[in-house]
Amino acid sequence: MPPADAGPGAGRGEGRIALLVIDMQNAFFEDETLARQQEGLVAACNGLIGAARRGGAPALVVRTEHLRDGSTWTRSMLDDGQGFIFRGSHQADAVAGLRVDGLEVVTKSRDSAFFGTDLALRLRVLGVDHLVLAGVSTHSCIAQTGADAFAHDFQVSYALDAIGSTNEQYADAMLEIISVGYRQSVLGRVEAESLFA
Repeated sequence: MPPADAGPGAGRGEGRIALLVIDMQNAFFEDETLARQQEGLVAACNGLIGAARRGGAPALVVRTEHLRDGSTWTRSMLDDGQGFIFRGSHQADAVAGLRVDGLEVVTKSRDSAFFGTDLALRLRVLGVDHLVLAGVSTHSCIAQTGADAFAHDFQVSYALDAIGSTNEQYADAMLEIISVGYRQSVLGRVEAESLFA
């Protein structure tokens, strides 16, 4: 039997489980397709955050931010001569109603939460080996983070009700690719929340 202070996942032959809430920021919900999903996504993400807190599991907020001087801009931003989600702007703020106060923050400037950040190290220090991903967008930042998590040898689950996309066709195709190719699970809300029990 695991010790009383063991984290979630103890006794299952695994490390801890952690939640990553990715890019739930105003900038992304300027898109009409995501704006229509915002209320449901916020509720689902809050459900997962609450489950993680109750279960004593780490929950991290992953945010995209760029600097106005262009030093963090992506290739496409540089080609277009236009950046966005500038540090300190309304675009960079979390969407209304998202309960992320007190959660650890990871700041990124590319799709993957692992690229150019210390996320993998932070998770290893916390003893995490299983990630639950939530946020936006399915076929870009969520999928890229999941692919890089696979490369870092983390187990990954996608909380289907808590992830959104600007393109449903791309999202469905990407979820099929990663669930089959990377053996990463796609879970409904109840099942995803139960991972933190």
